[in-house]
Amino acid sequence: MSPDRFDALIRWAAAHIGLAPEKMDVPTVSGDASCRRYFRLRLPDGNSRIVMDAPPEQEDSRPFVDMARRLAAAGLPVPVVHAASLADGFLLLDDLGDTPLQTRLTHETAVLAEYDAALELLAELQNRVAPDSLPAYETTLLNRELALFPEWCLRAWLGIEAPDGWDSLCRTLLDQALARPTVTVHRDFDAMNLMCHRDTLYMIDFQDAVAGPPSYDLVSLLRGRYWRLTPEQFARLTGQFYRQARADGRLHGHISESAFLYQANAVAAQRSLKVLGIFCRLTLRDGKSGYLARLPHFLDHLADSLAALPEHRNIAGWVDTTLRPAILKQLTASEAPT
Repeated sequence: MSPDRFDALIRWAAAHIGLAPEKMDVPTVSGDASCRRYFRLRLPDGNSRIVMDAPPEQEDSRPFVDMARRLAAAGLPVPVVHAASLADGFLLLDDLGDTPLQTRLTHETAVLAEYDAALELLAELQNRVAPDSLPAYETTLLNRELALFPEWCLRAWLGIEAPDGWDSLCRTLLDQALARPTVTVHRDFDAMNLMCHRDTLYMIDFQDAVAGPPSYDLVSLLRGRYWRLTPEQFARLTGQFYRQARADGRLHGHISESAFLYQANAVAAQRSLKVLGIFCRLTLRDGKSGYLARLPHFLDHLADSLAALPEHRNIAGWVDTTLRPAILKQLTASEAPT
């Protein structure tokens, strides 16, 4: 962030809270996988706000602001947007603290309890916010996401090609992801985007919301960045979600619990492949460090998901015999001193 842009950000925030710019205390909070940056603005009364910098030539903040207002209108816990300059890419938000849900995922009992609370929030999102007017999670978008894996993980990083059966797997994953009904999908309902604040879970990073399958946010949580559930635990929590969604009408039609579990595993496989591709792209194209270290975790998620799709056992075998050794070898090489 250039000094001129930082000065403009400070002047804009100062004008909105009635402080002189030279009186502003705005330590950096963090960045994320995008170009956004966050600063904590300390107020004279002891409270604080988050100032978000999202350069408009790189990041359109309109979807974030629109979705924040839509979710808040539905009574859901999200940060209030106190001020926004979309032309400049400056936002003034509630400060939700420094306790994302992953910091509480310390042992199995805690994980299961926290996931129960997160699933209650997910039910509220799907029940209260209609997917009308949201972009559809449709074939073009899903294909673009799946293409990230062979393009960035296989060819660009590992120098290998997709295995036989790749096209068949993609057809299965697309069919399951496009299954009806559709709900509002956060699209990254992972523990890092759920903030624990004053005994409430708040959603952040919801700007990419779409209309898509009920299982997508479920698997974003259960097969996210910070914990690996056993297949039995995954099936139990998926069944819990299924029964509640049937009872409150989010899931209708003739889909059985076993068919929904199959769909959830297919959607989880799609998401794991996407994440593997994105993390390699963040490293190779964007020069962001730290993402490669998470590849083995999502490789485990991919293996768990494919194990539940028996007609694609050839891909599951390729993951074990070819992909995993190649990734581990490349990780070792990237860590070697130069």
